[in-house]
Amino acid sequence: MALMDFIKKQFIDILQWTEDGDGTLASRFPMAEMEIQNGASLTVRDSQLALFVNEGTVADVFSPGMYKLTTQTLPVLTYLKNWDKLFESPFKSDLYFFSTRTQLDQKWGTPNPITIRDKEFGIIRMRAFGIYSYHLSDAKTFYQKISGTRESYTREELEGQLRNTMVAGMTDLFGESGVAFIDMAANQDEFGKAMQFKMAPMFAEFGLTLDSLIVQNVSLPEELQKILDQKIGMNMIGDMGRFTQYQVANSIPLAAANEGGMAGMGVGMGAGIGMGQVMGQSMAQAMQPGAAPQAPAPGATPVATPAAEDDWVATLEKLHGLSEKGIISKEEYEAKKAAILNKLT
Repeated sequence: MALMDFIKKQFIDILQWTEDGDGTLASRFPMAEMEIQNGASLTVRDSQLALFVNEGTVADVFSPGMYKLTTQTLPVLTYLKNWDKLFESPFKSDLYFFSTRTQLDQKWGTPNPITIRDKEFGIIRMRAFGIYSYHLSDAKTFYQKISGTRESYTREELEGQLRNTMVAGMTDLFGESGVAFIDMAANQDEFGKAMQFKMAPMFAEFGLTLDSLIVQNVSLPEELQKILDQKIGMNMIGDMGRFTQYQVANSIPLAAANEGGMAGMGVGMGAGIGMGQVMGQSMAQAMQPGAAPQAPAPGATPVATPAAEDDWVATLEKLHGLSEKGIISKEEYEAKKAAILNKLT
């Protein structure tokens, strides 16, 4: 009866695993009730590792190659004492395969803005995202800490843990760097290298090797970005008084073409130029850190009064009319207009 039971047993002669491309990192070989035949062939392909577990304990890890499982060819087994004696007859054991391929284009990012202290803007909230790549390098550690006895363990199941751990490390890194937000875009490569160095030990604890980490973008939330854009725009404009006068001067031909002509717009334009001068002075003071508002200096030239405005508005209107009738050229009109505006400023 024992002989018949032995004959009925199924033996495994070839042990191998072909990855299916679904992001599987660990896969258990389907043993069922079968036993491994003495002299069976184990094939571990490039970008793979194989791990035997006997009675719940890791027996050995095999790197890429082809192995004959016999007592003569397995003196290298190290994790279990007397492991080779198991091969004196067919034996039963768990076998796991692991993919060591580089997992490319893995994405990380801040699900919510992180708060850091910026040396230029004070307390700010910012976002960051990028990509990273890694590969499984220590099958025993990965089995003991991550995959365990499951039939398979995929890359997607590990993604959340890796991404959230990196975001936590990135918050510390950006906060401790002392680099102003406005300069972070110019230092993204350095941040990526520093972050890879910081995260490598964490990956090693899981039996993984972090191959690369890239910071692709650092930005502010939309409401803060609008404020930054306004500040940049003010810096680009510079002298608000000249900018306002330039806009008013260019609007004179358009005003003359509208119903009511320049006479109807005269007071408004005069007030615009006067307001431009006041705004220019106020903005110049405001742009200086710590500067207090100053009153106009004694003897300073006053802004144009409504009575004086009527004269030069009428003159500009006449000149524009002469230009439209071809009595004077447009170049002459522009020159005279510029002369009048220079007198006002």
